[in-house]
Amino acid sequence: MEENTKELTLSPIRDAGTAEDERLVQECLSGDEKAWNTLIDKYKRLIYSVPVKYGFSPDDAGDIFQNVCIDLFTNLSKVRKIESLRSWLITVATHKCFHWKKQQRGEVELDAMEQELAEEIAAAPMVLQEVQEEQAVRDAILRLTPRCAELVKLLFYEQPPVAYNEVARKLGLATGSIGFIRGRCLNRLQKILSELGF
Repeated sequence: MEENTKELTLSPIRDAGTAEDERLVQECLSGDEKAWNTLIDKYKRLIYSVPVKYGFSPDDAGDIFQNVCIDLFTNLSKVRKIESLRSWLITVATHKCFHWKKQQRGEVELDAMEQELAEEIAAAPMVLQEVQEEQAVRDAILRLTPRCAELVKLLFYEQPPVAYNEVARKLGLATGSIGFIRGRCLNRLQKILSELGF
């Protein structure tokens, strides 16, 4: 699998967590299982979001996630540019998606399969951009104060959306203050995203 042995030389995203990633990779290479779990935990949503974007079932997305983790574990010692780790994970996950679809469609007529794959490959840059932006937002949320991070998650990540009075109750705030605090938190989030290059 050619994508697994390439050096990580993809265009990096400026990331405040690069130093943390460098430390985690070094600890992983020294056999620290806790560091490995932390590294996977940090990037699990990023990795899993790629097959989800391509419309895979949760089971197939989980299998692709596992395969990407195995490739990361196998190739961790080849990491040269830690700041490219995120891009490498997205690229490997995308390749796994295409290979997975190809395997699943073994019985499909070749011309039809090639047309579908061509359309998916053409859409790949947009999907990759979306995945990178979503990861940047997740990273930025982690840099918010705990109250702001929780507020953003409750207001924008819960399905169905949580009502202001429920958010206020969970955070121990007055319902009337939620709109104001939300505005401050979103401004801080926007500033962090700008610092990250978005």
